[in-house]
Amino acid sequence: MTIDRRKALVFSSASAIRLLLFFGFPSLPDLLTGRVEISTPVTSFKRLQEGLFLYTHNVSPYDGGVFHQAPLLLPLFALIPPAYFPVATKLLYIFIDLLCARALMQITDSRQSGSSRLFTSPRKDTRWDGVAIGAAYLFNPITIATCVGRSTSAFTNCAILFAIASAIRNKPVSSVLALGFASYFSIYPALLLPPLILLSFDKEIELDKRPRSLWKFAGQKSGFFTAGVGWLLYMSNVLMGGSWEFLPSTYGVQLLLPDLTPNIGLWWYFFIEMFDSFREFFLGIFWLHLGGYVGGLCIRLRKQPLFIITTILGIFAVFKPYPTVSDTSLYFAMLPLYRHVFPLMRYTFFAVSAILYATLLGPAFYHLWIYAGSGNANFFYAITLVWSLGLVLILADSLFAVLRDEWEVERPEMKGKDIRQI
Repeated sequence: MTIDRRKALVFSSASAIRLLLFFGFPSLPDLLTGRVEISTPVTSFKRLQEGLFLYTHNVSPYDGGVFHQAPLLLPLFALIPPAYFPVATKLLYIFIDLLCARALMQITDSRQSGSSRLFTSPRKDTRWDGVAIGAAYLFNPITIATCVGRSTSAFTNCAILFAIASAIRNKPVSSVLALGFASYFSIYPALLLPPLILLSFDKEIELDKRPRSLWKFAGQKSGFFTAGVGWLLYMSNVLMGGSWEFLPSTYGVQLLLPDLTPNIGLWWYFFIEMFDSFREFFLGIFWLHLGGYVGGLCIRLRKQPLFIITTILGIFAVFKPYPTVSDTSLYFAMLPLYRHVFPLMRYTFFAVSAILYATLLGPAFYHLWIYAGSGNANFFYAITLVWSLGLVLILADSLFAVLRDEWEVERPEMKGKDIRQI
């Protein structure tokens, strides 16, 4: 068996950096775990530890309203002996990051981003290889901070990437079951089901060359997805002694936003200032805004389902009720797959500048508000708006670039010509 030296070097270097940060700076993991950019009420490792303490002492982890994460995480961490818990959890998170990078490499090496069943970009040969994409993910400071901060969103991201990689390898059942795991940990990945089904269908047709009904295929795979999620919920019910109290404490919190702890998203400050009589209306509006793009993207970008998934991941990073930099790192991991359309993007400088500006000033503004007392919530919320603006610019610009790429294939005579709005 041959060993890819480049891949081995990337994996070993990434592991070494994480081990150095974990064990060379013992106070750093706890510091990052408490940062609002990395941990939210539904992904915090500290809250997981509190829930685990209650669980191991035969008390419901959902008593007290602190723990809001999936029940099956508890027996997973309870298997670790207390004496080895700190070391084992750190190694577990490093292993999850390496799994994510491996899935990214498989997605990249498939070349699905440049050449799908229904569309082949004339720029498809302008690309980075799988090792480069995996290295970009593993050495991204945001990814490293998420790993060291031990956010439980790492489990969701790993399941999403495994689902995409399985779909590209023509394993549709494994793909939707992996997405079921991701949706179990956090309900938002369920919105990825339509484009994931399109990706699986295209890959199966491409390899088998047999005409099939898309609707029948979608119905079957939706059934597997529903069965997978249902089985996980049933196991959670058994784990909780036949109680369904975990449903409002996990998914109810993500849907109704009762915990308004500050984060890098758009929801918390808006609903702090909201009158209670309007709360239900604007909850519906915000959720419609989060989920309303899926149908339109699946129709307009039917030829490129992998890009639909990438765009929806970017929408999650902006519009989720409890976003973290982990969501951004996942979007930035998928975006380089479309290296061939980067020259068509128009506002890269402004978007990157806004993100760097918010990255540097966000922690400072939060410190001024919470610790120094010389600022207020407007300081931190304003810088999160700048962060969201940078992500929205990248989302819109990448969407324009992909549509322009398709348009130049349909109308070759327009290649290289400027577009002017009339």
